[in-house]
Amino acid sequence: MPGLPSAAQAAASLQELEVAEQGSMAGYSREKFPHWASHGENCDTREVILERDGTGIERDDECRAVSGNWKSVYDGKTFTDAGDLDIDHTVPLANAWRSGANAWSQDERKAFANDLMHPQLLAVSAGSNRSKGDQGPEEWQPPLESYWCAYGRSWTSVKATYELTVTEDEKNWLTKMLDTCA
Repeated sequence: MPGLPSAAQAAASLQELEVAEQGSMAGYSREKFPHWASHGENCDTREVILERDGTGIERDDECRAVSGNWKSVYDGKTFTDAGDLDIDHTVPLANAWRSGANAWSQDERKAFANDLMHPQLLAVSAGSNRSKGDQGPEEWQPPLESYWCAYGRSWTSVKATYELTVTEDEKNWLTKMLDTCA
């Protein structure tokens, strides 16, 4: 993933994050985070991530991935049909809303929802993404514990990049995840 910090960098960033209770969901809507922005040639953010995270990707004239191979890092499952994959926001949109994105402009939320420069988006099994929902690491952890280190690093990086808050439980779980890094 792009912009994934080392475990040491993530641990240092985690210590600098503001700890606060989760904010309200008042006013939240996924539509306030315009996602799957256009990237030219009929391609959108979803198609860019599918190509980045897969191998042997073939696209149709509308830029849709029609074949390829993907491995979901959350659960280790492999796929050949892009329709079986979701593009996960490492820090879910609703979680971001509750931790500071409610004060952002529409353009800032669009940039967050389509971020290709930081470890915010990845192709994972639809089942794992849907079981995660909008939960933080204190409530949901990737089924594959071997991915906890990368997950903790990516989550912390996104929260630090966007100056979002963390709860005390969230910080404790991120510490536990970062402790799995060899």
